[in-house]
Amino acid sequence: MGKNTVGAKQWLDKYYEDSAPGKSTIIDWYAEFKRGRTSTDDAERSGRSKSAVVPENIKNVHKIVLKHRKMKLREIADTLKISEGSVFTILHENLGMRKLLSKWVPRLLTPDQKQQRVDDSARCLELFKRNKKDFLREYVTMDETWIHRYTPESKRSSAEWTAAGGSRPKRAKTQKSAGKIMASVFWDAHGILFIDYLEKGKTINSEYYMALLERLSAEIKKKRAHMQKKKSCFTRTMPRVTSR
Repeated sequence: MGKNTVGAKQWLDKYYEDSAPGKSTIIDWYAEFKRGRTSTDDAERSGRSKSAVVPENIKNVHKIVLKHRKMKLREIADTLKISEGSVFTILHENLGMRKLLSKWVPRLLTPDQKQQRVDDSARCLELFKRNKKDFLREYVTMDETWIHRYTPESKRSSAEWTAAGGSRPKRAKTQKSAGKIMASVFWDAHGILFIDYLEKGKTINSEYYMALLERLSAEIKKKRAHMQKKKSCFTRTMPRVTSR
């Protein structure tokens, strides 16, 4: 531009007010150009080489984690003889993977049980399409929950009305009792059909659930007479157990 560093700084501030470089940067540029530099591109910086992040290693890392999903970065790096940083880059940037903690579920279903759920859902969907208006009124579902023999009063339910400036009520700290019982609750749009409490020492198996379904049928006949002339659908929110 035919200007010294001061003139260059003034010119850049005028036309690039928000992004103009500082005075020290301009001085460094002038020094570099005087030494013969002609390119304005950033020079290569020293640092860890990414030569290990190649298609072959990406493929091998993917194969390893699909086979051993709990494997650690260090173990993968030792297996492939590459750095942990390269393994981290491959997993997060190239494969878009992350390591998640497992979550608790009531039960892991077998392939047959999963297919049974798909079949039941398809049947319910077919019934829904036939009669959308009355479907939900005829739909019966259930859930299971553990009930402690003694459950302490919650903080919200212990609230009491007091006069202005009065002290807060006090209560002793208590815990849920160790003893508990499982309750199976069946209900529909009209309300609860019945609740079954599992007897102490009784095993939860297919025979137990078959007995519940027989009792459900009897309760429906007694409490939902209007449903007897129509085909209804039953589902449960917990894993389905069959006698097959």
